Amino acid sequence: MKFLLDTAIGAVTGVISGFGVGGGTLLVLYLTLFGKVSQLSAQGINLIYFIPCATAALVSHIRNRQIERCAWIISGIFGTVSALVSAYIATRLDTTLLGRIFGIFLILAGGFEIISVTKEKRVEKKKG
Repeated sequence: MKFLLDTAIGAVTGVISGFGVGGGTLLVLYLTLFGKVSQLSAQGINLIYFIPCATAALVSHIRNRQIERCAWIISGIFGTVSALVSAYIATRLDTTLLGRIFGIFLILAGGFEIISVTKEKRVEKKKG
């Protein structure tokens, strides 16, 4: 039963990741809160899981001409370098501190998203 739930969660977060919504964040939360996986292991699993999801999404977006070639090349180079540096730093940090930093990041990201949506709604009201 747990295998089926894990598979379903992986599939759903994979689809969400393909849309660029942040399925990897949801996967890390699921693994740490319900899967009893350490923060560091959950992040490693997320990185491994992200590669095929991102590749499939990238191929689809390129086929649909939704990505500029120069943009994905530059993003790929800088993304790879920053991922390697971040992974090195993450292996040197205490997992409790890493979990707190991740939690703060999620709170800030959620706050900025709420502010952004609120601003968009105000602009729509003024137009409408």
